[in-house]
Amino acid sequence: MLNIDVGYTHKPEQLIFVQGAPEAVRRLNEAGWLVVVVTNQAGVARGYYDEAAVHEFHAAMSAALAEQGARIDAFYHCPFHEDGVVEAYRRDDHPDRKPNPGMLLRALKDFQVAAADAFMIGDRDSDMQAAERAGVKGYLFEGGDLDLLVQRVLAEREPA
Repeated sequence: MLNIDVGYTHKPEQLIFVQGAPEAVRRLNEAGWLVVVVTNQAGVARGYYDEAAVHEFHAAMSAALAEQGARIDAFYHCPFHEDGVVEAYRRDDHPDRKPNPGMLLRALKDFQVAAADAFMIGDRDSDMQAAERAGVKGYLFEGGDLDLLVQRVLAEREPA
């Protein structure tokens, strides 16, 4: 939800940030939060692109954010889907595929962060379900300026 989904977005030239995304990431960085992207990538399982394209897209996103003083600390992606045409990626209910919490749980473990000390911002019900299943507070982004939502989230999460 940092970028506009144009339908299986995976090419660097398709990268268009949602309004306020670079500012939101920079704000989180400056406030001392780790910023981790967790993304379903069914296009890999469907044969539309490969995992190298996912990594290339994430590298382009990182570079574009760096130009604006923002940083993503890690990317996690799930290339599996039950309707995949690529046999290696066809799985009925992979633990990483949101709404399952696998990617979030892995990020919490990798960065040694307690679920109570983390939150997720997502734009789909499956994101909110994954957050709940991981024990992480979820915030639904319904459009508009992402930085405004991040400002509200940070204000809510600051100690009284």
